[in-house]
Amino acid sequence: MNRGWVRAGAVVPAAVLAVVVLHIGPDWTWGKAVINVLIVGGTLAVLVGLARMVHMVATGAGRKAHEQAPTVGEIPAVPDNPGALLRGPDSGLYLGTTFAPSWQNKITVGGLSDRAAANITEFSDGIEIARQGAGDIWIPRSSVTAVRTESGHAGKVMGAGGVLVVRWALPNGTEVDSGIRADDKAVYSGWVDDFAATESDQ
Repeated sequence: MNRGWVRAGAVVPAAVLAVVVLHIGPDWTWGKAVINVLIVGGTLAVLVGLARMVHMVATGAGRKAHEQAPTVGEIPAVPDNPGALLRGPDSGLYLGTTFAPSWQNKITVGGLSDRAAANITEFSDGIEIARQGAGDIWIPRSSVTAVRTESGHAGKVMGAGGVLVVRWALPNGTEVDSGIRADDKAVYSGWVDDFAATESDQ
């Protein structure tokens, strides 16, 4: 991009803004007009800056998802029949899914990084994380390699044992960690115990 043209292009809107301000307040002195131009111009600059930040965040997330897609591959769909209900649903806050063993490298593909209120439920065929305002996540039981508690996940620190983390393998073999902060931390021990045998078999 030619930054010289960008700077030159900013002169015209500034001149138009000055004329508008003078027209609105014909009795203003030049000093008052300049102050009002600066106020209005500053406000516009802040709004433009915020819009640019939002755009950068949105395009950055899209670019990151595109780069991660080959590593993530297919994401399991929630089955029509998940099997018998074994535990839950337990309510809480879904924090996100990261590439194992990192607790900060969030996966943006398929909305897996979208934080939301959620219920986690154990069925005989797997684990369902039902999110409010976002797609549900299905973790096949055969793909679970460990269930444990951590002090933080997806860049959010909760304190010792504050997060329930499920480590599982995507269909292409990539291991990921999905974390949820339950409203009632007392449920964690039951989840960990249910999958203790799975972890010891690894």
